[in-house]
Amino acid sequence: MLVDAHCHLDFADFDSDREAVFARAKCKGVQHFVVPGTRRSRWENVLALGQRDEVSIALGLHPYFIQAHQEEDIDALDKILDKNTQVIAIGECGIDARFNDTWEDQWHFFNAQLRLAKARQLPVIIHCVQANDQVAKRLRQLKLPAGGLIHAFSGSPEQAQAFLDLGFVLGLGGAATYPRAKRLQRAIKSLPEDAFVLETDSPDMPLCGHQGERNEPAYVAKVCHRVAALREQPESAIANASTLTAARLFKLPIDQAK
Repeated sequence: MLVDAHCHLDFADFDSDREAVFARAKCKGVQHFVVPGTRRSRWENVLALGQRDEVSIALGLHPYFIQAHQEEDIDALDKILDKNTQVIAIGECGIDARFNDTWEDQWHFFNAQLRLAKARQLPVIIHCVQANDQVAKRLRQLKLPAGGLIHAFSGSPEQAQAFLDLGFVLGLGGAATYPRAKRLQRAIKSLPEDAFVLETDSPDMPLCGHQGERNEPAYVAKVCHRVAALREQPESAIANASTLTAARLFKLPIDQAK
């Protein structure tokens, strides 16, 4: 059994064939899907997907959409958490250093969501691009009780260990399938079995050989294949380890977690 621990199935990219996307994923052994929110205008769509037994959801404010976020969105997130107990985490939130013109605003919204996660003892799903050390420093200061997921990790073994020491797990996705990702592959080989989950970030982050295509959860099976090859382990062992870690982190209602 596989879990896609990070996929944006609420996006309009899937409006024309969403049910077929679910069906293709299930044919590849993907039985559960974690869908994080990215901006307030999409939360209702995410909540609607959360009505499905095979979907767990998070809500957050993504740094890529910083221009869409308003100050009142933080209060709105706090209030919506009071009414929706099916929300398993805060996120997707974080820091993307490629957009340095919004750096201060990114940190403002990120810090606000981290404080919410701490107060509610929820895990946090973090988007962290070219800012691993800065984000790790902030997490070290806050000491979040429920940890969380460093989504789409692409750092070094040393950066990986820093996040693990803080109680976080690492999301492994399409980046691991590219031959040039030598530093990431070294990190993957060094990880303990309970330190990673598999994900696609659908519809983004296509795998090697699928550049320019829409990504979708069925491809988490190919991520599993690549991680297994890197770690010289059976695919079944990688699938089992990653599923158990996702279930533990997010308290997923899946049989394999029992």
